[in-house]
Amino acid sequence: MSEASSQQQQQHESHSHGAVAATSPTRHSTDESPLLNHGPHHNEDLGHGNEVGPSAGFWSCTINLANTILGTGMLAMPGALATVGLMLGSFMIVFSACASGLGLYFLTRSASRTHGRAASFFACSKLTYPWAAVGFDVAIAIKCFGVGISYLIIIGDLMPEVVRSLGMIAFAAAGGDGSGEMDPQLWFLVDRRFWITIFMAIIGPISFLKRLDSLKATSALALGAVFYLVFIVVYYYTFPDQPLPPKEEIRLFHPTAQFFTTLPIFVFAFTCHQNIFSVYNELSDNGQSMLNRIISTSIGSAVVVYHIIGVLGYLTFGNIVGSNIIQMYNASLLVTIGRIAIVILVMFSFPLQCHPCRACLDKVLSALEQFWRSRFDKATDYSTLNSENDDDEPSTSLSSTVPNSVQLDDHGEPIQVTSELKYTLMTLSILIGSYLIAITVSELELVLSLVGSTGSTAISFILPGSFYYKLHQNDPWTGRKILSVCLASYGTMVMIICLTANIRRISHG
Repeated sequence: MSEASSQQQQQHESHSHGAVAATSPTRHSTDESPLLNHGPHHNEDLGHGNEVGPSAGFWSCTINLANTILGTGMLAMPGALATVGLMLGSFMIVFSACASGLGLYFLTRSASRTHGRAASFFACSKLTYPWAAVGFDVAIAIKCFGVGISYLIIIGDLMPEVVRSLGMIAFAAAGGDGSGEMDPQLWFLVDRRFWITIFMAIIGPISFLKRLDSLKATSALALGAVFYLVFIVVYYYTFPDQPLPPKEEIRLFHPTAQFFTTLPIFVFAFTCHQNIFSVYNELSDNGQSMLNRIISTSIGSAVVVYHIIGVLGYLTFGNIVGSNIIQMYNASLLVTIGRIAIVILVMFSFPLQCHPCRACLDKVLSALEQFWRSRFDKATDYSTLNSENDDDEPSTSLSSTVPNSVQLDDHGEPIQVTSELKYTLMTLSILIGSYLIAITVSELELVLSLVGSTGSTAISFILPGSFYYKLHQNDPWTGRKILSVCLASYGTMVMIICLTANIRRISHG
């Protein structure tokens, strides 16, 4: 009787400290287990500003993910379909959507192994490939930083065109005749640096918001810009202002060597994986069924939008369609408003890149801080040992020196809480760095393509598949486990192909 009572007490203590959830393979071997971790710290602020606890709902998370997906890639979708053909392009849209959705699913399953509401690429890497955790976050931070810069460059490129098309320069110029000649005193209105500076004043305060859920209003406004672009494409296909191309010009299948240079447009069209952990951390009900609904709704919405813009844009202009569909239409008030809508879209999409970039940068800096602190502590302990070698008191272990107020994670390491000063400095560094590069460099297409070939492929395919396989390597082979290996292999193949294509572009000038 006493032995049974002792065993029951030990089981109760093990459960209360989360040991069962951390070590039991049965708890995580099934994909039907809930993701909501009701541990002792599941509502705490773990350094990402969740001071009010998880409170995000279905629509706010879906809108933010959809806005992250529906970036400027949709502008190039008609040109991509013209390159590979209508049917092959439609297949690539659906296939890329399924692959990205599978990657999001594997990331949410991997997030269930992390501590409370502190899921991140860094946390998953610590559980699977701890030696590469910092490297993963560096790659993700660079990728998000580069995409943010591209948004600023687009603003700088489109706003001068908007000013010219509205005729503001001609009417405001002293003695202007409407020919578009600009008064020298108004030169700044067609200066890309001026508009980047103006819009940074708007983007900056929004980028300081700590919770992704706080961006739901701006994301909803940005999605309004997407719907307006869809309206323009549908309108000019239904009521064209120029003859439509003949049907025989439309290619259904056109598999050529250019397919490999067009592949990144389809592969990276659904990249939103850098924000899925913020959704997991902030969602009030982060059960797998709820997360699956969010993933399927956001990915499915993007598939519909890409098909409408891609197919109708291609059918409107045929094989002469360019890489930016909004620039193919003749100047009009309707199109000018559409260009303004695209500017609004990228303006409110910038904070969605700043948020994961800052989170990854925080993890990298915290890891470096812990590394140097551990080296300093070792040096201090060695010096203390030499100076007090006559002391009979036993040496104190590192774990016993941690104050009681410091919370430890499942691995016995202190939980890093980001200070306000550090948070502000990281955000300012991202904003200032993005601004300086955007006003200095006007063409980042090749550089961003190289970054996207590595960063986007890694976070969309390679890491999700690798995480899931590593966490289930001791479990029997199932369909999901096989798919995780296939997804990681596919991502590796895409990375090699895209990098090779970009290197060939560099070598050929």
